[in-house]
Amino acid sequence: MLGTITAAETAPRPRRATLWRRGTLLLLPVALVGYGGYRLVHPAAPEAAAPPPASVTTATPLARTVTEWDDYVGRFTASQSVEVRPRVSGQIVARHFTDGQMVRKGQLLFTVDPRPFRAAEGEARADVAAARSSLALARADLARAERLSGDEALSAGEVDRLRSRAQAAAATLAGAEARLRSRALDVEWTEVRAPISGRVSDRRVDTGNLVTGGQTGTATLLTTINAIDPIYFSFDASEALVLKARHARAAGAGPARVEVRLQDETDYRWKGSLDFEDNGLDQRSGTLRARATIANPQGFLTPGLFGNMRLASGGTARALLVPEAAIQTDQARKTVLVVGPDNVVAAKPVTLGASLSGLRIVRQGLDPRDRVVIGGLQAAVPGSKVDPHPGRIAADAATPPATAETPPAAQASFAR
Repeated sequence: MLGTITAAETAPRPRRATLWRRGTLLLLPVALVGYGGYRLVHPAAPEAAAPPPASVTTATPLARTVTEWDDYVGRFTASQSVEVRPRVSGQIVARHFTDGQMVRKGQLLFTVDPRPFRAAEGEARADVAAARSSLALARADLARAERLSGDEALSAGEVDRLRSRAQAAAATLAGAEARLRSRALDVEWTEVRAPISGRVSDRRVDTGNLVTGGQTGTATLLTTINAIDPIYFSFDASEALVLKARHARAAGAGPARVEVRLQDETDYRWKGSLDFEDNGLDQRSGTLRARATIANPQGFLTPGLFGNMRLASGGTARALLVPEAAIQTDQARKTVLVVGPDNVVAAKPVTLGASLSGLRIVRQGLDPRDRVVIGGLQAAVPGSKVDPHPGRIAADAATPPATAETPPAAQASFAR
């Protein structure tokens, strides 16, 4: 009948399921045996070995006595500066120097045509001779009158007149001699000489030009001379640094020493001393104008150059130093990598001080016994284990004292 399932149709199904289960049970051992054979033929690769600890070089911070310095920026100025102008008017007939050369005090620079002044000097000398002759005649007449006055041959009034004439002749001679000295000065001033020693500028007037002389600013400018040995270094100091320097001097720190380096130099090679402080602070800026004197025998330093100056305004102190390369920057703070007793790297925040030829003072954050990583910094990661090897921070790396800029407003050098 349609839609009726007979027993004959449903009977084989349990038999087929039973056969499938039996086949599965028979094939499972075979598969396991085959997998074991595969493992025998293709053994598993051994696990990767852990890398050895990174090798780094460590050293304890270098402990040294240093001198603290205060930093300033200033400009070199001439110790003397003179504008060379003629004292007499006339034509320039000779120039006796090369533009920009070093000149000595009294060295001849220009010659103004001396002929008119020599003629005037000769005329004044003739006037002196005439006045001297008139004085001699007047004195002779007075002497004769005085001899005759005793015999009452001449009246007292005549004698007084002759005496007055002799005195007038003497005054005339004195005036003539004064005019002669003035004319002689004019002749001398036709030779324009250097009033100071120093470096001369370029000529402002060529030979053949007429120049105006005189004692005022209307005289023609011929050239200028700057005295540069010694040379001045002028700078402005803040009120805080001024007070610090004065307290140090009051405590017996001795005279303030200064050292200057130029913009392209790393060493503070120019030595000098503080020799002037203004008598009051500028109320607008709160700074005090000061000046140092620096020897410049070779004339290398030139007025107008900028320089970085450090002033030894304090005493000495013990400090810990590490190489500049060992200092790392972690966002806004500075850190130094140290190796602990378990050879694990740690980063220590530090407060830095002055710089000394590749070494940096660490004011806070380090212990003298810390093992600072100075080599292999790329492999030293905070929290990782390393293989430290002992090293040494060379003391001579920081000499000569102070050869680099310092971000804080201070520098330092080894105490002498």
